[in-house]
Amino acid sequence: MSKDENQNLPMLPIRNAAKILDISVHTLRMYEREGLIIPFKKESSHRLYSYSDIERLKCIRRAINESKISIAGIKTIYSMIPCYEIINCSQTERDNCKAFQEHEQPCWTYNHKNNPCHKRECRSCEVYNNYSECGKIKDLIKNVLSQN
Repeated sequence: MSKDENQNLPMLPIRNAAKILDISVHTLRMYEREGLIIPFKKESSHRLYSYSDIERLKCIRRAINESKISIAGIKTIYSMIPCYEIINCSQTERDNCKAFQEHEQPCWTYNHKNNPCHKRECRSCEVYNNYSECGKIKDLIKNVLSQN
């Protein structure tokens, strides 16, 4: 198993993840409710986090504590990830997609109906996995700007 695959394994119970991040379990659950993170869930509904999740959460914590970006601001930044470009939605699919039309929350928080994402598992979607880390979002924006 490669290092990247190990990074994505659900290994850490919520208490351990909270301890690593020096935050409360309540705060982790709030980040989940706000759509900033999608933890793995066991059949028992216990949440598990990967080391990639920890890195994503560290980025969120830095944005909140150092850059003074609110949770609403982070959600807006995530909502601007052009998921429709990444998964190549047609114009018709875009016209029927709330993630394309709105900018209040990340695409992975919507209940996808009648679009290419309706059968996708958001936790494993390339948009969620590849573009919600601080540096990767900035690189994506640079790439979009350089294409225009």
